[in-house]
Amino acid sequence: MSVNVGLYLTNQFQPGGDAAAALAGQLAMVAEARAGGWDAIFAGHHYLGEELAHFQPLPMLARVAAEADGMAIGTGIWLLALHNPVDTAEAMATLDVITGGRLIFGVGLGYRDVEYAAFGIGKRRIGRFEENLAIIRRLWAGETVAADLPWCRLTGAQLSLRPMQTPRPPIWMAANSDSAVQRAARIADAWMINPHATLETITRQLGLYRAAHTEAGGSAPAALPLMREIFCGPDRDMALRRAAPFLAAKYQTYAAWGQDKVMPERDAFDAAYADLADQRFIVGSPADCLAALRPWLDLGVTDLVLRTHWAGMPTEHALESIRLLSSEVLPALP
Repeated sequence: MSVNVGLYLTNQFQPGGDAAAALAGQLAMVAEARAGGWDAIFAGHHYLGEELAHFQPLPMLARVAAEADGMAIGTGIWLLALHNPVDTAEAMATLDVITGGRLIFGVGLGYRDVEYAAFGIGKRRIGRFEENLAIIRRLWAGETVAADLPWCRLTGAQLSLRPMQTPRPPIWMAANSDSAVQRAARIADAWMINPHATLETITRQLGLYRAAHTEAGGSAPAALPLMREIFCGPDRDMALRRAAPFLAAKYQTYAAWGQDKVMPERDAFDAAYADLADQRFIVGSPADCLAALRPWLDLGVTDLVLRTHWAGMPTEHALESIRLLSSEVLPALP
């Protein structure tokens, strides 16, 4: 496989469920992906999810690293504006060492007011995000850093623990809106394409991204990662029966959280499964999945980050999907 393939862990489960069993299921998926030759493992980041309980990504990924020797480990994404940049710089440097220099630092602005309120953050979210990222870059580079911000004051600060990777771990930035896509071109190493938008929307936004990247004076990005919802079954009907209820529930939660409010072109998620699935979800037989992935690769995607499990789905169904993807879909990718 010339394209890199990562497994995006759900790291969510239904409130009141068995957290230990949920974690065991996630680790089983990691083991299956590693056995199937996948390249990376990713996990996301949320707080105070009433509809879904959420394992926090930093301790979880440190635990996952023990099961994923040789695989890259990524945050997909880290809610950077909510955190102190020194804490993030040192914590992620530690994770880079734990993974043997295989961390992918995926960052994003987030969209949930309840999360910002919990951390006492009001306005200037974008400015805070950009300032935090700039400080982390400088600290990872070994620079002596000064900062006088309401949430971070530094005088001649340097990291004593730096990442293993040189010059630093790659920074992938998730972006939904057109302005965020252009921001990713300016300040990140790669735009981490979200799993929610349609092929038509992403094709248009890629033009904006590449133009903004050229305007910023950068060379062509080394990576173009794409996140997608995918489920592979022995046949199309079986795949739909197994995946559709859980995917539909996930996107109803997104709608409740306001995720679609930051999408371009008023792309609403409060819709029937069939309407949501068009150009978004990849659900079907191995042949269906392969055919649906190819148009994305034609856009120049270098890294696939695939989620094949959603809260409530039986673990064994996700494991079968991973096996089918490993044996019948991924080897046929260009």
